[in-house]
Amino acid sequence: QVQLVESGGGLVQPGGSLRLSCAASGFSLATYAIGWFRQAPGQEREGVSCINNVNGRTYYGDSVKGRFTLARDDARNTVWLQMENLQPEDTAVYYCAALQVSGPFLWGLPHEYDHWGQGTQVTVSS
Repeated sequence: QVQLVESGGGLVQPGGSLRLSCAASGFSLATYAIGWFRQAPGQEREGVSCINNVNGRTYYGDSVKGRFTLARDDARNTVWLQMENLQPEDTAVYYCAALQVSGPFLWGLPHEYDHWGQGTQVTVSS
């Protein structure tokens, strides 16, 4: 059974850092892309970042480029999202999602993904 579990969210002051993890079970990351999305109250789900584990390419939304970094841990079947210089506008529930790569895909579109985690809250506030 495919399962994704996020962790690492919390409350942080502006300028602070957090590292989110997305632990996968029931499948190997090797043939999947893992995307991170976020959703603030009253807003649409927004693509934050994605790693295509087939070719190693990473993608970042404009609002997080230079601040967020993806990393993959094959031994733990886990993808990490390191978030630096967090700002209040980064406050949202963060989700990871998985899609099995079979060709080109639009990484920032939620409907491309087949499996979702339950989400973890990130709050940036002083």
